Amino acid sequence: MGIIIYKFKKKPLIYTFIFICFITSIIFVYHNYGFYERPIAKVIQTDLEDSTDITDIHDNDDRIFTQHSIAEIKNGEEKGQLIHLTNKYSLSRANDQPYQKGNEVFVSFEKNTIENPQLTGNITDVKRDKYIVIVAWIFIFTLLIVGKKQGLFASISLAVNILLLSYALDIYVRTDLNLLWICGITVILFTIISLLLVNGFNEKTYTAIIATLLGTFSSLLITYFAIWIASENGLYYEEMQYLTRPYRLIFLAGLFIGSLGAVMDVAISLSSATFELYNKNNDISVKALKASGMEIGKDIMGTMTNILFFAYISGSIPMLILYLKNYSPLGFTLSINLSLELARALAGGIGIVLTIPIGLYTSIFFIKRKRENS
Repeated sequence: MGIIIYKFKKKPLIYTFIFICFITSIIFVYHNYGFYERPIAKVIQTDLEDSTDITDIHDNDDRIFTQHSIAEIKNGEEKGQLIHLTNKYSLSRANDQPYQKGNEVFVSFEKNTIENPQLTGNITDVKRDKYIVIVAWIFIFTLLIVGKKQGLFASISLAVNILLLSYALDIYVRTDLNLLWICGITVILFTIISLLLVNGFNEKTYTAIIATLLGTFSSLLITYFAIWIASENGLYYEEMQYLTRPYRLIFLAGLFIGSLGAVMDVAISLSSATFELYNKNNDISVKALKASGMEIGKDIMGTMTNILFFAYISGSIPMLILYLKNYSPLGFTLSINLSLELARALAGGIGIVLTIPIGLYTSIFFIKRKRENS
């Protein structure tokens, strides 16, 4: 009875704390101008001055609008002053946009002259932090509503993983340490923290951790071996041309991190299903567990490999369209834009396929041990 009362009292405290964090973060992002070094202005009036029809060298028709805005400076030495801003945007809005009353923007100042003493400038970017925070809270509340306790721990693990990844990349940028070693340690921490927080300390979680790590590291080794055998023929690193670090190392590190999510999902799904079969029927034979586990694994394998393919390829669609619109040959377009994405998808697919038998036999090992101890 005392435990039930303790849990009942504990839940309102957690929900109250989350609500306080929500209110505090919203108030903060709406009043955090002083934390920015760049000048911020809030648009209080906009007027459309004129518009001009244009045609580019490819006979594409468009219209350019000139917008005049008055905004109030919200930080810095000019705080409280009004600034006059000029913004040009196109009808297509490919690289620009119109601004409305209430928008908060980053601005750059122009020098005042005797003829024009008023403060003038240009818009450099939009202040989006409050929208990001609102969307993040929608995501967190969705997790809490659907997942309840597990949703809370999933939110915590996501936040911890973001911090870990940021710290790991910062270490690489500031030191001469090998990126693969850094990512290897980070992957281990990602896996342990995520699975233990969401699923707790039990055999199911231990199985998922072992399967995830073995599957991820195996896929990386196989991919590295394949690249070495093929002498990297067919891989185009043009998208990394502005980096001053080794291309192959960064590509392998990204592949390492990218395949982790899919492999982890397969590992926990398979281990959960196998242990659930055992919990429903403690007398189930090992042969039946293997057969059922492999059938479940085959179903997971088909969907997850497709998910990986679509997730990686979708990011290249704009570049594919750009190349094809400029009459590049189809083979060249696909090779130059999809070689790395296909390699990532294949590496992740290898990890998924390997994780299925690894996860299944690891689950059976823990189930056998559980039977012996019971």
